[in-house]
Amino acid sequence: MRAKLIRQVYDLECHLFKCVNQHFDRKGLNAFFRTITHAGGATFTISMALLFMFVMKDSTKLIAYASAFSLAVSHIPVAIAKKLYPRKRPYLQLEHTKVLQNPLKDHSFPSGHTTAIFSFLTPFMIAYPLLMTVLLPLAVTVGLSRIYLGLHYPTDVLVGMLLGILSAVVSLHIFI
Repeated sequence: MRAKLIRQVYDLECHLFKCVNQHFDRKGLNAFFRTITHAGGATFTISMALLFMFVMKDSTKLIAYASAFSLAVSHIPVAIAKKLYPRKRPYLQLEHTKVLQNPLKDHSFPSGHTTAIFSFLTPFMIAYPLLMTVLLPLAVTVGLSRIYLGLHYPTDVLVGMLLGILSAVVSLHIFI
């Protein structure tokens, strides 16, 4: 029964993946997702975390510190999960997956980009709920871009999101 459930979840996930990835050939979407995905990359998130720590004032500075700490800490479980669950990326497993040239070679689970953007932005969304109207769609779009670009399954992105949020909540409790 457990194997059957796991198979059904995997089949659903592959279907969702293909629904998103099938639009890869659209030039406008391609340019958009190829750009927005970098908002979850190490260069962008680390640079922004450092910038915010130096330019923010008063209580917002504490949020910036919590955000930077969350970003740093969130990648510990990502690294562990990638070792414990060495899941191949969808473009290596699923036929007809559309992917960029020179795709990533490391393991798929969980999505590091999604973890990074959620761990970085969530402290600001919790501290300033009005920002959620802009920051949450940005974070979700980064996760969606990882599927669109053929690099992650939906569960990779979902778990990355949860790890990012969890690290942010823990970080806020430490700093606030």
